[in-house]
Amino acid sequence: MQDYTQDKNQLLSRAFPGCRRLIPEDIWRQLVATAESADDFADLLGNRAAGLELEPYLDELARMEFYIFNLATENISVQEYSETLSVNPTLQLFDNSWNNLACLINGASEDSAPEKTGELVMIWRHPVGGRIKAKKVENEDLLAMKIALEELSVHAVAKEGGIHVAAVESALIRALDEGVLIGPEPLIRRDWKPALYKDVDPSFFTARIFSLQWHITQACDLHCRHCYDRKQYSMLSLTQEIGILDDLAEFCNSHHVHGQVTFSGGNPLLHPNFTRLYQEAADRGFTTAILGNPATREEIEQLQAIQPLAFYQVSLEGLQEHNNYMRGMGHFQKVLSFLSLLRELGVFSMVMLTLTRDNMKQVLPLAERLRNKVDLFTFNRLSLVGEGANLSAVDPGEFPNFLRSYAAAVGTNPCLGIKDNLLNIVYHEQERTLFGGCTGFGCGAAFNFITVLADGTVHACRKFPSPLGNILNNSLDEIYHAEVTKRYRDGASECQACTIRPVCGGCLAVAHSHGLDIFRQKDPYCFIDFKDTDC
Repeated sequence: MQDYTQDKNQLLSRAFPGCRRLIPEDIWRQLVATAESADDFADLLGNRAAGLELEPYLDELARMEFYIFNLATENISVQEYSETLSVNPTLQLFDNSWNNLACLINGASEDSAPEKTGELVMIWRHPVGGRIKAKKVENEDLLAMKIALEELSVHAVAKEGGIHVAAVESALIRALDEGVLIGPEPLIRRDWKPALYKDVDPSFFTARIFSLQWHITQACDLHCRHCYDRKQYSMLSLTQEIGILDDLAEFCNSHHVHGQVTFSGGNPLLHPNFTRLYQEAADRGFTTAILGNPATREEIEQLQAIQPLAFYQVSLEGLQEHNNYMRGMGHFQKVLSFLSLLRELGVFSMVMLTLTRDNMKQVLPLAERLRNKVDLFTFNRLSLVGEGANLSAVDPGEFPNFLRSYAAAVGTNPCLGIKDNLLNIVYHEQERTLFGGCTGFGCGAAFNFITVLADGTVHACRKFPSPLGNILNNSLDEIYHAEVTKRYRDGASECQACTIRPVCGGCLAVAHSHGLDIFRQKDPYCFIDFKDTDC
């Protein structure tokens, strides 16, 4: 009898860990003795909680914990992809009368104490990796599930709800990423075998979003000392430009991915038909963003009325004196004022810095200056292309310690973003979780993004000459699957055996800047310890 009670105690403790923590030891023993099985434990708590002066929400917590326990012990597998959009078959909804119970399951602090206000919680097993997740159901979760269950059109839902198509698409992408929905397999995926890269999460091998970085004009109201291309290109007609958006829409549809158009230049707002192109991109359901220079309130409000920007990125090259030397007098303060405007208008703001030998020591001080002023601040290393060839690149011997200092500062300054692929070497050294690198998938050149110039020329990456053809002569599908494009996608052969390759690959533009064979030789700044990897 004692062994049976002990076994039952162990079973119930495993099945209901949150309840176990919240119930005093003597009362827990009483409940264990009374319970006939784990199946009726939640009902037992519901009937006895008041008399035992226990928390009144324990029965609801127990029902969720028992479902999690069953998912874990039965080891139910979930198909990763399906031919049509569907709700994850393991997903179950719990209509609770108390809130914050999902927080208790996820180990939240005392600040998230349950309150009797009601909350809908969903629990499911993620199809990739099998992790069991619990979270409060948000409106966009309900929207995504409704679209899948009722087989609704994204455009019809957007029209009926008076919302932007991109917002509906984004809700679906998030639901697919979280494993709430299961859909067709995205065809933007690495050809590599995940088993060869044991330190990398399998999610880094497949992209659900494909980005077009579109340099629609070379016209610019600045003349920066590191500009990589001042060349003037012949402009396309508006019909040809709209045709590029149609081509992108067809590509994304056939590859089961969501499209993003990031307008750049030059200064994209100087394009004579910019507002029309922005509208056309929004009408096709693309997420829209801008890499540009400070704009007026009226310009931003006009764009926001068409479709809210995913982000607006501007550049700074260091603290005020150095930045104004690089970009022109008054530019630093103009950017700070513009960041304030973006915050006021609810636009996610980003600041990019081109890292050189002259401004490396200004990065962290600038980050402090930007604290609470920008949503994300990060850097790209200088590409010695165009006028940038006249500047000095960072000393490779100093770069590792700079990255270590930067990585440490990320934990204390919320605006600091992580982007440079080689930061993953630092994370690998420190046994921290690896992140997605430059584009979310390591070097994303010709993988999950592609660049189109004002004349239709396509490049793998804008930071260095990497021509793939012209979108007026070949479709995006033809260009993407061409052999030359695959070579850029694969990157340096020296990197292929490295255990962190899927989230790294270095920077092809930097390797090109140093005269290396980018298809064979790795980033000259790479400092990974060969003894700790399979490189």
